[in-house]
Amino acid sequence: MQVILLRDVAAKTPKLFGIPSGIPGLDELFYTAEIEEGEIVRVPLQGLPSASVIHLAGVPDTGKTLMGQQFAITQAARGYNVLFVTVEVPAVFTVQGLKQRCKGLGIEWGKIENAIYLLDLSHQTELKSSVDELTNRLGDIIKEKNIKACVIDSVTGLYEGQEMVARKLVRKLYEVMKDNYQTAIFISQKRSSHEELSSEAAGGYAVSHILDCNIVLAKIVASRTTASSYGVSPGEVVRTIRIDGCRMCGHDTRVHILHIDDLGIVKVGKALSEK
Repeated sequence: MQVILLRDVAAKTPKLFGIPSGIPGLDELFYTAEIEEGEIVRVPLQGLPSASVIHLAGVPDTGKTLMGQQFAITQAARGYNVLFVTVEVPAVFTVQGLKQRCKGLGIEWGKIENAIYLLDLSHQTELKSSVDELTNRLGDIIKEKNIKACVIDSVTGLYEGQEMVARKLVRKLYEVMKDNYQTAIFISQKRSSHEELSSEAAGGYAVSHILDCNIVLAKIVASRTTASSYGVSPGEVVRTIRIDGCRMCGHDTRVHILHIDDLGIVKVGKALSEK
């Protein structure tokens, strides 16, 4: 067991800065604090906290995969290599989605096609079932391809039906990302038995406890009694987003409206408390 002096660890600690998510309205929800003239000042991070593993969870049709794709495309367009791990959807169909997101974001395909690497696990049952083999493979790819950001869509697909191995799997994936200073998004399906915007909704205790930040997405159909609260008509679908904890930096704790436009681009709107 190694005991390290705080000062020595601090000397090796990387600087915290914002990594643009490509999701309008999201980056402004993270911040740090600085002391200016004896006063504590909130400073917007203008991005996801660097080298953090972000857990993105929600029920179907809340924009999880779209957000993961926007993040991957944005980082690739900035000149960084990205690894996109597709667990359920074959790579050829993942490419279809990425092409549509590019159009919606106004980014030329040529700017990202040589910067995003796809790891297709949709038919690789043996690799998905072997935690050690999978994490070793991920580590090798990150080093070989000089990967700076990762998306796994979805981690749920790696342990579905095997809840007992979820904690070990997520822990190992987390360690690979942290060891390689990756800014990563892990996507997972919300468990329907849990409250929409709770920590448990973020994939269960195993996931939400281990990862650096939990973002929970929800969807409801507005009723006659709730429609006015959301500023919509009865029967319309309302999507929301809330940061359910982040150990890396400060964050907005309010529930915000989530929009998906006609081109499939996800945008974070105003907080419900502001409407």
